[in-house]
Amino acid sequence: MARKVADCRKTPSVMNCTLRIAGEEEEVVRAAAEHAVSVHEHQDTPELRRMVRESLEDEQPGI
Repeated sequence: MARKVADCRKTPSVMNCTLRIAGEEEEVVRAAAEHAVSVHEHQDTPELRRMVRESLEDEQPGI
């Protein structure tokens, strides 16, 4: 299974967050949602998790 990446740099924010999370898809969705709630003050909703999942990219080897 390919590892997935969520990268805050690809989502505009007022705090210019630079966090990058990589791992298996479900791990990344969970961690990114927790980050969005605790740091960016979003609500943990099915819609947030859907948006996170849709924004995931395959991790490029060697990065």
